[in-house]
Amino acid sequence: MATTHSLSKVLPVAPSRVFVHLTLIGYLLLALLPILLVFMNSFKSRDAIFDDPLAWPTAETFSLIGYTKVLGRSDVLMYFGNSFIVTMASLFFILLFGSMAAWGLSEYRFRGNRWLKFFFAFGIMVPIRLGTVSILQLMVELNLVNTLTALVLVYVAQGLPLAIMILSEFMGQVPSELKDAARCDGIDEFRIFFQVVVPLIRPAIATVAVFTMVPIWNDLWFPLILAPSDKTQTITLGIQQFVGQYATDWNAVLASLSLAIVPVVTLYALFSRQLIRGITAGAVK
Repeated sequence: MATTHSLSKVLPVAPSRVFVHLTLIGYLLLALLPILLVFMNSFKSRDAIFDDPLAWPTAETFSLIGYTKVLGRSDVLMYFGNSFIVTMASLFFILLFGSMAAWGLSEYRFRGNRWLKFFFAFGIMVPIRLGTVSILQLMVELNLVNTLTALVLVYVAQGLPLAIMILSEFMGQVPSELKDAARCDGIDEFRIFFQVVVPLIRPAIATVAVFTMVPIWNDLWFPLILAPSDKTQTITLGIQQFVGQYATDWNAVLASLSLAIVPVVTLYALFSRQLIRGITAGAVK
């Protein structure tokens, strides 16, 4: 036992594992450094930002003027509220309709089943922005321009294909014995779906939630086109008010970006355990 334990310490690490870990660490630094720079410079004065953007805030350079400007404007809080409403409403409908459609495609066999799956896969490959002109014309005809409803409808249509494809694969792994036993007990299909299937695919639901939440929260394209009014602007669009043609209030911009990152990081932290379980479950499938 002692010899085996000592040999395990002497055995060298495979070069491939070292390369993989170094690559992952490099990617982690590449992803986190810009976020760290935004946070660091949001607590510095304007002169300190341009003098040395890579330096940490000190007693001489520390300043909260950016946060004072941002939080002092009541419309910025409204922009945060609009983003939160649009993101949560879109996630709710994407997860609800996506899981129900995935249940239908994975559980029931009918003519056109494969064509429907191909149709949703095609929706993942084609960017929804290609139909911006048609979407804008439709929203004008429905009188939904400058409403949060227009954004929710677009984001639901954007997120459904990916949600259906991911959830249908996970639902196919649910043991049929569980569903058959529930049917033998007289449980209807809706209760089987919500009480048996949905609890078993929570990791997949968390994965879909994270993958669809971040693009919705960060999107600037559709808020700029469909909801540019002052009362319907999202936070990504509202930040643009601090960016001028000839001068930019970098303190306010960096403070706004820092505040906008917090909800996404918080929601990711809440879903992270389920997200990792969902990714690893898909890896060993």
